[in-house]
Amino acid sequence: MSSLPLAIPGAVIYAKNLTGLRHFYAQITHCDVSQADATYAILTLAQFQLVIHAIPRHIAESINIKTPPERRGDTAIKLILPVTDISQARQTAARLGGQIDAPEREWEFQHCRICDGHDPEGNVFQVRATLP
Repeated sequence: MSSLPLAIPGAVIYAKNLTGLRHFYAQITHCDVSQADATYAILTLAQFQLVIHAIPRHIAESINIKTPPERRGDTAIKLILPVTDISQARQTAARLGGQIDAPEREWEFQHCRICDGHDPEGNVFQVRATLP
């Protein structure tokens, strides 16, 4: 067993529009981009890194994202992102081309208020706000 510290856990989202998704997730999570270049951006939350990686151009050109984007809910993994206020995150998502479901679709679990949504490319995520 190694005594080296573990790497910070995280997730990768592949983006057709790297700049757009980087801005979307930075605004939703209220965190800054800690590292970036023309092919990726890393948003570092407390003990978690969200890596947004550009899809290679030759592949991205074959992807058509509708307006508004179709939610791609047929994935086996859903990101959970912390927010301070779901209604504020809902407004931010709508302004930036994504969506967080309506308030009547929210629920409570483990001392959090929770709601699902999708980003401007249709990737599904969940937001959680700690209850007072």
